[in-house]
Amino acid sequence: MISKVIFHLILSIIPCLLIAQETEVPEWALPGSETHQQVSPPEDFHRPTRTVLEPIGIFDGQSDIGAALITGSSSYNSDTKEYTITSAGYNVWYVRDEFRYLWKKMSGDISLAASIRFPDSLGYFDRKAVLVIRQSLDDDSKEAIVALHGDGMIHLAWRPEKGKRIRDMEYRIGSRGAIPGGNSPDDLVTNHAERIGIEKQGNSFALFVSLDGEDMNQFGAPIELHLDEPFYVGIGFCSHVPDKVDTAILSNVLLVNTAGEVR
Repeated sequence: MISKVIFHLILSIIPCLLIAQETEVPEWALPGSETHQQVSPPEDFHRPTRTVLEPIGIFDGQSDIGAALITGSSSYNSDTKEYTITSAGYNVWYVRDEFRYLWKKMSGDISLAASIRFPDSLGYFDRKAVLVIRQSLDDDSKEAIVALHGDGMIHLAWRPEKGKRIRDMEYRIGSRGAIPGGNSPDDLVTNHAERIGIEKQGNSFALFVSLDGEDMNQFGAPIELHLDEPFYVGIGFCSHVPDKVDTAILSNVLLVNTAGEVR
């Protein structure tokens, strides 16, 4: 029969072991390099989302979707109309996500847009500032996403069902020489503010883009995705490095409960 001393010793060790597991970066989550390619996580890998139910700007709450190893943070400056979002997280992709998400529960049609810049021009090239409409706060939720990557690529992506792999349409566009489907030039890694938007009209989701202050225009074909009401609408950021934070600034955020208002 195990003694009380040994029993309590085991109980004291277990939390330490759990903490050690939580702070270890799985090999699949490491960002891509010359010797390593990031891959989709195991199907049974999940972390419960951490949520703070405190309003921030126009949003009702904020969450660390997928509970990145380092807790994220966000702030809003009402004078400059800027949301500063700091987050680690290995990706917003594959069959689950890790990112800081500022959200509002809504129903019906949606117009959402934001101007985006990365204060640190040396962050990982595939970091993502995102506008997301998703079914739930689970890390593998059904969702539609538009994103600006650190290297200037813009995409419209969607997870067609809970736990399924993301599908996407990627674009490298604009006056700085980017070519759809090609490699982004080095000069796209700048502090230049881009503006992107997403419109939900029924089950149709479309990407909108403005590169240099011109009126926003739809880019590419819309995708079809059904979300039950209510759903979550908001903005977010992922550093694309599992255990290192980075920052994105999203400003002049437009959120309207109707389609056709992205600007």
